[in-house]
Amino acid sequence: MKLIIQIPCYNEAETLPLTLSQLPQQIAGVDEIEYLIVDDGSTDNTIEVARQAGVHHIVQIKKHAGLANAYRTGLDACIRLGADLIVNTDADNQYHAEDIPLLIQPILEGKAELVIGDRGVANLETFSPLKRQLQKWGSKVVSKAAGLEIPDATSGFRAMTREVALRTNVLSNYSYTLETLIQAGSQNFAIFSVPVRTNPPQRPSRLMRSITEYLTHSTVTIVRAYTMYRPLRVFTIIGSILIGIGMIPAIRFVYFFFIGQGEGKIQSLLLGAVLIIVGFQTLLIGLVADLISFNRKLLEELLYLQKKVTHDKVR
Repeated sequence: MKLIIQIPCYNEAETLPLTLSQLPQQIAGVDEIEYLIVDDGSTDNTIEVARQAGVHHIVQIKKHAGLANAYRTGLDACIRLGADLIVNTDADNQYHAEDIPLLIQPILEGKAELVIGDRGVANLETFSPLKRQLQKWGSKVVSKAAGLEIPDATSGFRAMTREVALRTNVLSNYSYTLETLIQAGSQNFAIFSVPVRTNPPQRPSRLMRSITEYLTHSTVTIVRAYTMYRPLRVFTIIGSILIGIGMIPAIRFVYFFFIGQGEGKIQSLLLGAVLIIVGFQTLLIGLVADLISFNRKLLEELLYLQKKVTHDKVR
């Protein structure tokens, strides 16, 4: 059983030494432990620091492309290097490395395929009251979208099997946490959450520069991912709402028509007709999107088989 701990980095020369020093070298049930750094176009000496610390693998991205891309690149590298288990953690020592054995335990016991570290965001003292509430609401929304109970959907401290990594496709350019959970839920992976500890922040968050930016990016990510994996449900809801709203002025016109007061109410009929027609068109779009989603699933399966065949030859 080979475990690779991957750490996406962007200008983390100051925080990386402490993070690496805390990582476990031995875990019961694991034969090999290796560390992998994904350098996302750092302009400081992050790579030199990683080399001096004896990191087993360093993957360099020449131009800074964001956390989601670094995460995706790291997973591909871990698969290529023969990992059976993959743990993702942050370079700023946010998470207690001593909790990594707890994180992978459900996988070792065969109970889970993907495990999320639960920071207890609703009560995390290092978060502002507003941020705690946003994290709590966001986790509920993602849980509903994924069909799972996930108390800390934005946690980047997670462990997964090789199979999960092979089937993970990160499309977002912002963050991978929300999108990949909705994707994993749609693929019926066994997903667990385990309580983990956090360390005091070493620096301000780079992902959440402002509440407005965080809400905008997170909302777009959730809506896009949910629509991609549940298109028929999304468009059926939207279409039904439009039809329902359109029925109100239409029924109003019919009522006045039958009591002989239909003149002057033609606007209600037109408005209702437009809304109902748009609603039915939305339902048809949902059917088309659902058919397209089947093609996407076939493409994902082909991509999975290609990865599996290619990387299994290397092992």
